Amino acid sequence: MVRDSARLRALPGWHTLCVCLLFVRLCLGKFGGEGAVSWRSSSLLSFFFWLSLNVWLFGKTFLLYNQGLQYYYLHQMLGLGLCVSRASASVLNLNCCLVLLPMCRVLLAFLRGSQKVASKKTRRLLDKSKTFHVTCGVTICIFSVLHVAAHLVNALNFSENYNEEFVTLNAANYRGEDPRKLLFATVPGLTGVIMVLVLFLMCTASTYAIRVSNYDIFWYTHNLFFVFYMLLMLHVSGGVLKYQTNLEEHPPGCFNPNKTLRQNLTVPKAFEELFPDSTTEPFPEDLPVPEPFVQNSFMRVCSEEPKFQSHFPETWFWISGPLCLYCVERLYRYIRSNKPVTITSVISHPSNVLEVRMVKDDFEARPGQYVILHCPRVSALESHPFTLTMCPTDTKATFGVHLKVVGDWTERFRDLLLLHSNQDTEILPIFQQRRYPKLYVDGPFGSPFEESLNYEVSLCVAGGIGVTPFASVLNTLLDGWKCYKLRRLYFIWVCRDIESFRWFADLLCTLHNKLWQENRPDYINIQLYLSQTDGIQKIIGEKYQALNSRLLIGRPRWKLLFDDIAKCNRRKTIGVFCCGPNKISKILHKLSNSSNSYGTRFEYNKESFS
Repeated sequence: MVRDSARLRALPGWHTLCVCLLFVRLCLGKFGGEGAVSWRSSSLLSFFFWLSLNVWLFGKTFLLYNQGLQYYYLHQMLGLGLCVSRASASVLNLNCCLVLLPMCRVLLAFLRGSQKVASKKTRRLLDKSKTFHVTCGVTICIFSVLHVAAHLVNALNFSENYNEEFVTLNAANYRGEDPRKLLFATVPGLTGVIMVLVLFLMCTASTYAIRVSNYDIFWYTHNLFFVFYMLLMLHVSGGVLKYQTNLEEHPPGCFNPNKTLRQNLTVPKAFEELFPDSTTEPFPEDLPVPEPFVQNSFMRVCSEEPKFQSHFPETWFWISGPLCLYCVERLYRYIRSNKPVTITSVISHPSNVLEVRMVKDDFEARPGQYVILHCPRVSALESHPFTLTMCPTDTKATFGVHLKVVGDWTERFRDLLLLHSNQDTEILPIFQQRRYPKLYVDGPFGSPFEESLNYEVSLCVAGGIGVTPFASVLNTLLDGWKCYKLRRLYFIWVCRDIESFRWFADLLCTLHNKLWQENRPDYINIQLYLSQTDGIQKIIGEKYQALNSRLLIGRPRWKLLFDDIAKCNRRKTIGVFCCGPNKISKILHKLSNSSNSYGTRFEYNKESFS
């Protein structure tokens, strides 16, 4: 209902500008280790910057619709509710389009490993895909509330301000119609109500408390997004929004003497004498018009009645592309993971940690990547991500994962894999494969830890089972370290009990001995911290003496540690990688963004299982 419908069709240009400005901000922003902005400030600034772009888009669209609406006699009938609903809809179109892109994991993994994306900063932007996904989701929730509130006002206005002169524009059928019929008895209204319920379930189940306490609820409700998008396509097909098709024959605000609408205007007396109320003749084109009336540009003569047509839904343009891309990727992932893997061995480690080693044809992965495991006998629908602790190489095709038994899925999976669940260590040979359940592997997918080998100096900090991403890096260095850019690795591992260090104690000792034999003892600096203990403890075993000398009691003094690393690596760029509790992550992020007197720059990277 605007004067020029072509201006509405140009709205995607505003969307494109918003996206371009966002990525410029991201490329130049403080996303970890690039200045004095703290970790909390950088996240909040980025969120509010994205929100301000959406508010700007909302304002531009609102003014566009409001300006067009004022050319009609419908402004009083519709009010500003329609402008608000259309402006919020444009923001929702943008975010519903972009929220799917960070979930295209195969595409992100390809871009991260592609040689065409040579910039390290650009690859680090891909690591913020989850943050961008959450930001778009929060924006959808905010503007959905505004959109729903505006439509509630619209339903009331259509009912109370029904206008017989514009029957095609009225959503109501008669004056005083129950607004609830517009909400529950029409396709746009009913689909909107259901979408609100689906969005409410998805948002509440996405909170940190529910994800941690019951991941299944989050998983099942989040997959309702497909229902949400199907309803969204039906929602915009109602044709509530219309535009005029005969602007030349009926300019907005023109004078039509054959309709009763002229009684609301100040018409010259000469017009009243020539056209009585009962006249049905069309307005003659050669009739002389009084000069005062000509001077009023608002009162132009109409040659025909206004004709309106529904807008083609713009939402289809925005969500069809990303939705098709996501569906094609899911189909590709299903085909790729359709063949089950061959489990070669299962090892039960201390502190309820299970190691699964597998073999699969044509499986390739890089250190730091992760896979998604699906076991139909455990759950027909559930799949869970696990970081690769062993990657296939040119000499061996075996790859493996370590998983901590902390939930129902991992408990059932452990019971299916182990023949005797009460046995501490069990390695089963290949000829007993019939005992193993079918296991499907989807992946691999990229993660920030792929960059750990691309720095000259890297600082890897692990908390508990968060050591798994670094295990694949250490295994890769065990096969050969000279082909990588990495020349010094600081490895810090914090655990609560002494037995947890035995998960990768053999790997650490083997790598340590190998580097000593190659006269590179300074290549890796290992520091193990035991955070909870009643006294001095050691890792049991004669072969672990090299680790016992690096075992410290208590928690790391992070500030002194960063200062010492900066002093030893003056004017260098150090990659900081953290996988562990949020408390440690926040401290490292803050210290990475802090300045130092040695000219050393820290670039922060993080992996979180939450």
